Amino acid sequence: MKFTDRYIQNLKPRETRFEVLEGLGFLLRITPNGSKTFCLAYQFEGRNRRMTLGTYPEMKLSEAREAHAKARQLLKQGVDPGEIEQEAKQEEKTAPTVSALVEEYIERWAKPRKRTWPEDARMLHKDIVPRWGKRKAKEITRQDIVRMLDELQDRGATITTNRTLACVRKMFNWAVERGVLDVSPCIGVRAPVQEMQRERVLSPDEIQTFWNGLNKAGMSEGSRLALKLQFLTASRKGEVVVAKWEDFDLINGWWTIPVEDSKNKMAHRVPLSAQALAVLKSVKAVCGDSPWLFPSRTTGKHVAPTSVDHAVRKNLESFGIGQFTPHDLRRTAASLMTGMGISRLVVSKILNHVESGVTAVYDRHSYDAEKRMALDAWGKRLESIIEGRQDDHNVVTLPARKAG
Repeated sequence: MKFTDRYIQNLKPRETRFEVLEGLGFLLRITPNGSKTFCLAYQFEGRNRRMTLGTYPEMKLSEAREAHAKARQLLKQGVDPGEIEQEAKQEEKTAPTVSALVEEYIERWAKPRKRTWPEDARMLHKDIVPRWGKRKAKEITRQDIVRMLDELQDRGATITTNRTLACVRKMFNWAVERGVLDVSPCIGVRAPVQEMQRERVLSPDEIQTFWNGLNKAGMSEGSRLALKLQFLTASRKGEVVVAKWEDFDLINGWWTIPVEDSKNKMAHRVPLSAQALAVLKSVKAVCGDSPWLFPSRTTGKHVAPTSVDHAVRKNLESFGIGQFTPHDLRRTAASLMTGMGISRLVVSKILNHVESGVTAVYDRHSYDAEKRMALDAWGKRLESIIEGRQDDHNVVTLPARKAG
């Protein structure tokens, strides 16, 4: 008997389950409640077995024939199609949901590698888990990603949309690396918001307004001091807020940023000017016996780097100098130092930029003297700006380096 849609539709249920056979083990099972299921009856290693192909009409007759043909082909190859089906069902059952993938990504990748992992967790729990949390990670498509980005933009998010895409892309790429997914749904998806490279450098008047405005800003004393220390050392905000007292030699005036705290994973020595040491004295008075310069009240560790960003954003209007970020302080310090005649090479050493070549490996500490002179000069220059003095700290002459 050759199955047709009309024949299947006309089959009426009976008091007990029954089956009709087309041939080669391809059959249709009808239950008393009217459910109609395509099956394959076959023998494997001398045992009679059954395999469910799909339920009609969700599975079309043509699709059932195709599934039947594939199963028969496996039998010819000496493979049990029923066992393959059970493995697929088990894999589907254990396949991680997006919610589970988010938690595993945060614990296994983000936390060990990113100081800003709380921001990743915040974005994922705000915009990803509520949207796709219960779905299997492998079910997420490129169209899902694009729709999510459209919704974020419609909500008014701008740069945040790009940051969310970057975070989600990293998570799915990580899942591919671990064999959880075969391909990332983010492939081919571009950042929807065009970003302009930031070149914000504060003027001397803005610097004076900012520094003096810190005392009136609605932020914690720790955030105020972190911004001051970042400005005086031209360091990265993330390296400042995670700093530990054990990394400081206050007697000789050095801060050694260890590999694990350095953004580029290179240890870095920062000379401490008199102005920086004065700020550190205030930091010590605030943090007490904590091993961290800027301890968190809740975690028992250091504050989150993003807390300083939030403090600045919350007080932008009160500062009255327009839009700026903590990173702009680092850029401003570097720009003013070069304007004082300090060479770009020395400023690059202060900023701990990545260098290439064999020489860079052996050259990590050979500019300590120049860095100290430069940051001492910068500390005095910043002090004169803050106090509104016209001291001549504009030009700095560093001693010539000896050959060899």
